[in-house]
Amino acid sequence: MDPMTMMFLFFILALSIFLGFELISKVPATLHTPLMSGSNAISGITIVGALIAAGTSKTALATVLGVIAVATAMINVVGGYLVTDRMLAMFKKKDQTQGAKQ
Repeated sequence: MDPMTMMFLFFILALSIFLGFELISKVPATLHTPLMSGSNAISGITIVGALIAAGTSKTALATVLGVIAVATAMINVVGGYLVTDRMLAMFKKKDQTQGAKQ
């Protein structure tokens, strides 16, 4: 790979790291969890890309990397949904029978 291309890719990586850190640090604590669970759910799109990478690869290494990508993307999406479900459960009213027992 051309050294200028590598330098450009490194610049993009460094810029994205800095920008991501700055954006995340500006989010208030009360909004952090809902935003993260929403972005994890949206990242289900990466599952499609990972499935394509795993299914259309011609080498064993690419297939293994595709399978790993599918597994980690699924963990991310399921985790996002679980966090969202747990947050929404905090806003539900308590069952009336529990209140009577106390």
